[in-house]
Amino acid sequence: MEMLGNRRLGVTQQQAWDALNDPETLKKCIPGCDKFELTGDNQYTVTAAVKVGPVSAKFAGKVTLTDIAPPDGYKLSFEGQGGVAGFAKGASSVTLKPVPDNASACELDYTVQAQVGGKIAQLGQRLIDGAAKSTADDFFKRFDAEMQRRYGPAPAEGEAVAEEKKGAVAGFMQKMGLGGKKEPDAG
Repeated sequence: MEMLGNRRLGVTQQQAWDALNDPETLKKCIPGCDKFELTGDNQYTVTAAVKVGPVSAKFAGKVTLTDIAPPDGYKLSFEGQGGVAGFAKGASSVTLKPVPDNASACELDYTVQAQVGGKIAQLGQRLIDGAAKSTADDFFKRFDAEMQRRYGPAPAEGEAVAEEKKGAVAGFMQKMGLGGKKEPDAG
C-alpha cells in the first residue's frame, strides 16, 4: 500500500514540529492509540486498536525516527503485530515547510509505504486503502483540534468565526428583546 498527502496546518512550522515529536500529542491524535512511549534514541513503542472492515485487532509495535532535520522533517519506520489479525510494517516520510504568504501556517507533506499480512491482507487492497485514508483523515482532524486547543484558531479563520458567532448571538438576543443598545429613558 502506498499513500501520500499534503495538509495545510494552522500553526507555525516549529509548533507543528514540536507536536509531531511529542509522544503525548501523538497518542491523543492517532486513532485507537493506547500507548506511544519513548524507549530509546528516537525509538518508540506503540499500542493501537485497529479496525479494517470486519477485522479488529490490537497492534503492538515500534516506531523509529531517522534522517531527523528539525524543524523540516524526518523519516520513520514502523512495524507492528496484531496477533491472528496479522502484521503491518513500513516507512513514512514527513516534511514541514512554512507557507510563504502566512507566517502562522505551514504545510505538511507525507508519504507512506506499508505492507500488511495475515487476515488483514486477505480483505483486499481497496478496503485496506480506504481504512488507511480514513485513519489519516481522523489523525489530522484530531491534530488540528489539538493545535487549536493549544494555540487558538488560525488568525484569519478565528476572527471570522468569532464575529459570526457574536453576530448570530446578538441577533438572536435582539429577536428575544434582550441585549442590544438600550435607549435612555425619556422621562
